[in-house]
Amino acid sequence: MGQTAERDEESTAGQDERRPAQTPEEELRLRRERRRTAIRTAERILARPGFLGTLRERLALLDGAQDLYDLDENADIYGNGVVAALEKKVAGLLGKEAAAFFPTGTMAQQVALRCWAGRTGNPRVALHALAHPEAHERKAFSEVSGLRPVHVTSEPRLPTADEVRDFEEPFGALMLELPLRDAGFVLPSFDELTEVVEAAHERDAVVHFDGARLWETTVHFGRPLDEIAGLADSVYVSFYKSLDGFGGAALAGPQTLVEEAKVWRHRYGGQIFQQFPTALSALIGLERELPRLPEYVRHARVVAAALREGFAAAGVPWARVHPGEPHTHEFQVWLPYDAEVLGEAAIRQAEETGTLLFAGPWGRSGPDLSFTEVEVRADGLEWTPDDVKTAVTEFVGRLPQA
Repeated sequence: MGQTAERDEESTAGQDERRPAQTPEEELRLRRERRRTAIRTAERILARPGFLGTLRERLALLDGAQDLYDLDENADIYGNGVVAALEKKVAGLLGKEAAAFFPTGTMAQQVALRCWAGRTGNPRVALHALAHPEAHERKAFSEVSGLRPVHVTSEPRLPTADEVRDFEEPFGALMLELPLRDAGFVLPSFDELTEVVEAAHERDAVVHFDGARLWETTVHFGRPLDEIAGLADSVYVSFYKSLDGFGGAALAGPQTLVEEAKVWRHRYGGQIFQQFPTALSALIGLERELPRLPEYVRHARVVAAALREGFAAAGVPWARVHPGEPHTHEFQVWLPYDAEVLGEAAIRQAEETGTLLFAGPWGRSGPDLSFTEVEVRADGLEWTPDDVKTAVTEFVGRLPQA
């Protein structure tokens, strides 16, 4: 594979001299295309996201759906049939009275917290400054739903019980993202989480879990899903982030809350005529991927340790794996290089060796300091610690030497 890349490079060398200079936007687009191609074609990779597959590959996900649901039943219309069956299954898994299917988590959480605000009489939602609605949803809480987000903390961890208990403003709901992605997919201990929930309840506030990735927290907490979700008054879960479904989300909680949420779902435009492909893919994810997540988490810890040892052996002046022992099957790697340099090295490694160690984009956090997210799934289970260390050596060999 390396020889092929070298021949390609030689054959295009003359063309590069005649090609007009690319704009930064064109360079970024090209790098994204190369990275996506590398993810699809790499012979060895830690996780190959299903959503990057072809239409044929994505549709193949539904193979075997007849083993999970009677395909001779009528298709769903406005949330009945297979959608209702999925809602019932999710409610049971999370130990809640009921659940409602939503096309997106953004909609599900706005609706949930809007309903809670009506019950508590307080539109303030206490949450982390790095929480997904604050960092990635264009201020949807305040712009669309009339909610007033207030930040309990901006530290790269979940809020503490004291911070919740001593917060200077009253709030109607406390929203906790589990795990907190932008801080490194981090989680508190189960005892700490219990104390935080109790502190919010002492203030007569409800607790809502942003559980987009809640499915993968059982290893860290050492508790089953229903016990974890049982701490919260309501929970949102995603069907594609950990379960590899086509999309969709669910809101689970008390029956009365879910009934009201379905009314608001209609008002928000989420009452979709038919959703059976997405619902079937969610059922498949719950059947096939959910049982494997603990295995992914445990092996992510093996990979993380090998990465740390590999960078030390390769002589990188400073490298960090965060958290040191991953809380889920996803974690961060920080290196003292420019993001573009690291991204190019990762793509070149895949193109020249067939191994893609870092599949995610690199983000810049300061001068010559960047980070990426690492995910370990089924493909990554084949990697031994020595495989990881060898890949690190190959990757570092493509970085500028001081």
